[in-house]
Amino acid sequence: EVQLVESGGGLVQPGGSLRLSCAASGFTFSAWHMKWFRQAPGKGLEWVSGISSTERRSVYADSVKGRFTISRDNAKNTLYLQMNSLKPEDTAVYSCAASARDYVGFDYRYKGQGTQVTVSS
Repeated sequence: EVQLVESGGGLVQPGGSLRLSCAASGFTFSAWHMKWFRQAPGKGLEWVSGISSTERRSVYADSVKGRFTISRDNAKNTLYLQMNSLKPEDTAVYSCAASARDYVGFDYRYKGQGTQVTVSS
C-alpha cells in the first residue's frame, strides 16, 4: 500500500520557521520526482516546490523562492520542506506528492493527506 504521511505542521508566528517531513512507503521513493503542494482555505491547490528523483534539481514557486528549501533523503524515503521567514499568507494545508513525469506543476500519482501550517501572531 502506498503511503505518504506528512508531519511537522503547526502554529508559528510571522517570521518563524517550520520543517515539514513526508514519510513515503509502498513504492520506490528514489525513482520518483517529489513535490509539495498547499491549499489555503477557500482557495485551489497551489504547487509550492519540486525536486527531481536524483536530488540534482529543485524548483520553487515565486511566492516561496528564497524562503523555502526542499530536500529529500532517498535512504530514509523522506521528503522535507524547510520553511523560513513565514508569512500569514503561507497558512495552508501542505501535502507531498509523487510524480513519475516531472517535478514542476500539478501532475502526481500519489498524494498525502497533508499537515496544517498556520502563521499567525
